[in-house]
Amino acid sequence: MRTRTRRTALAASALAAGLALTACSSGSGDGDGDRLENGDLSTVSIGVHSGWDEGIAVSALFQTMLEEDGYTVESQEADAGVVYTGLTGGDFDVNFDMWLPTTHADYLDQYGDQMEQLGVWYDDARLTIAVNEDAPITSIDELAENADAFGNRIVGIESGAGLTRITQDEAIPAYGLDDMEFVVSSTPAMLAELKGATDAGENIAVTLWRPHWAYDAYPVRDLEDPEGAMGEAEEIHTVGRTGFSEDYPTLTKLIEAFTLTDEQLFSLENLMFNEDGGSDPAASAAAWLDENPDFVADLKEQAGV
Repeated sequence: MRTRTRRTALAASALAAGLALTACSSGSGDGDGDRLENGDLSTVSIGVHSGWDEGIAVSALFQTMLEEDGYTVESQEADAGVVYTGLTGGDFDVNFDMWLPTTHADYLDQYGDQMEQLGVWYDDARLTIAVNEDAPITSIDELAENADAFGNRIVGIESGAGLTRITQDEAIPAYGLDDMEFVVSSTPAMLAELKGATDAGENIAVTLWRPHWAYDAYPVRDLEDPEGAMGEAEEIHTVGRTGFSEDYPTLTKLIEAFTLTDEQLFSLENLMFNEDGGSDPAASAAAWLDENPDFVADLKEQAGV
């Protein structure tokens, strides 16, 4: 599980970029490469944050769509700092996973004037406490007085995760949950308990985050957070290197028009990372597009391309 906190080691990331990046953009940024009939450069390089499922999923989705239209698409996974350093240096053309206004704020401050903001494709990224769909409560402020119904437990993930810290330091004291056992475990262990409880028809409270495939795989819903202890929702932005819109006028329109609903994103992630085990994101994306045959045509119509 990635840690949902601001990155501060920008200098270290920049150094890592110089050591880790390969020249994968085939001259992107000079505007002189081969172009497709739609006016775009024919080669696109995607920088992908390692371990961030939604970014991996959307990157694979775009790779599949673009290759069908004749683009050569290259992608590379790296730490977020390496991706943004590479993006601003021209080694990557685009990244689909900038969380704002909080998670990637430091990168925006550092590199924002060297990026093009291309659009928001998801606007409800958040940390949550979630329960089974038929649980007897709807809000975190009801959890303490109904603790027995949940075995007096909240099942969490890794100790180093930002979600764990916020639950411990913010939500538990804000809602008087100190008498409940907060189980710090791992993401796989939490998901195994969630599956076991929902399969058995039992109540369970877990720490979770949107977007996540668990919302598609299991009957689960978020508890309301009237105190705002879990933090506000964030938006997921797509960003390009300087000159992206000039080099990719058609792709820019597609990205600007691109959005995913909860149902679409959760089903894509569930297929890719749960059912297929994350073994071949591009193949999973192709299978998802087969299951959603109107998606590309609808996107192109909305984009006017």
